[in-house]
Amino acid sequence: MAKLYFHYSTMNAGKSTLLLQASYNYRERGMQTYLLTAAFDGRAGTGKIASRIGISASADTYDTGTDLFDMLERRKRKGPVACVFVDEAQFLTKDQVWQLARAVDDLGLPVMCYGLRVDFRGELFPGSAALLALADEMREARTICFCGKKATMVVRHDADGNTLTEGAQVQIGGNETYVSLCRRHWREAVGDREA
Repeated sequence: MAKLYFHYSTMNAGKSTLLLQASYNYRERGMQTYLLTAAFDGRAGTGKIASRIGISASADTYDTGTDLFDMLERRKRKGPVACVFVDEAQFLTKDQVWQLARAVDDLGLPVMCYGLRVDFRGELFPGSAALLALADEMREARTICFCGKKATMVVRHDADGNTLTEGAQVQIGGNETYVSLCRRHWREAVGDREA
């Protein structure tokens, strides 16, 4: 039975690695997968899902105006799809998460979404909020803070290494920009020691 899955975590927990491994497992057994990623995240190149450990795969792209139900329906007409994998799912709109849910329910396509839960301000991304509400199953990918505790938050740094507490919710970056922390150390980093 098809389900909508949300695999979430903070930065550097290996979400893209998990996605690529799961897709590989299907393909190794002769089943076709369909990979999607956000169009504006070009760190690995447009239409590419890449992991920090060096593996990658080509993917079709989506932006906030993409009708994902229509896209998946057209892809399914071209041939069998065992599973759909969506990277950078935090960038989905609420409507797009509903479109993915419809693809699960009406087209029988399993959809596995991978993304961040919260931004550097500790706030949910719109796509993540919708997935937390609508997903049939949720799984947390874990990484650790420098203290050894589970990291659940992320801080954003400027070019000089200063912690930022304001700015646009979306800024593409990697280890040079973001650091994953436990809640306690995130609070210290953003200046909220008393809360």
